[in-house]
Amino acid sequence: MAGRDEERAVLRALLDAHGETYAEEAGITLRDAPQPLYRLLVLAHLLSARISGSIAVASARALHEAGLRDPRRMAEADRRKRVDALGRGGYRRYDERTATQLGEGATLLTERWGGDLRGLRAEADGDLGELRRLLQEFPGIGPTGADIFLREVQRVWPEAAPYLDRKALDGARRLGLPQDPERLLTLAEDTEPAVLAAALVRAAIGREVADDTLSRAAS
Repeated sequence: MAGRDEERAVLRALLDAHGETYAEEAGITLRDAPQPLYRLLVLAHLLSARISGSIAVASARALHEAGLRDPRRMAEADRRKRVDALGRGGYRRYDERTATQLGEGATLLTERWGGDLRGLRAEADGDLGELRRLLQEFPGIGPTGADIFLREVQRVWPEAAPYLDRKALDGARRLGLPQDPERLLTLAEDTEPAVLAAALVRAAIGREVADDTLSRAAS
């Protein structure tokens, strides 16, 4: 079993090379405001599909560049515009279904919460389980998508933090690190939980990330 110093070295190597949230990678400056929160919801939707993270991030950027950056514009856009934007990001396998779901989800958000995810947050009233459940009312957002959103939004919604879900702990296991969230947070010292979670998820889903991290830590 690795000692604390070795564990800290592995975690530091991971964070140095891969310590970026998925929102940051997608060009989202996350704030507790309607538009960035909506863009994060769309990103979580795309990341939850069985495609590479890089394609999901590129597709989220393409939707933004096409002007589909808030629920009103997303709902009002015709389906072809959404499909074409997803295609430019390389998101082709599920593009037709996802384009439909994005339109339906934008309509739901507009009609139920006035286009503002802070309304959903208020409805959950600090209950993380209820927050996770409400997120899954959006078409295409299942448990995986809800976890992705919560891992990232914990940066601006303190009631979600610290959120190190099963996927993040899978990354810790792959790296030989403890699977206890509190121990991981202690090892990570002043690293934000959202950054730690994103880095661990990258190790969970990418063997090359884990191998590179362990190589860096050993050198």
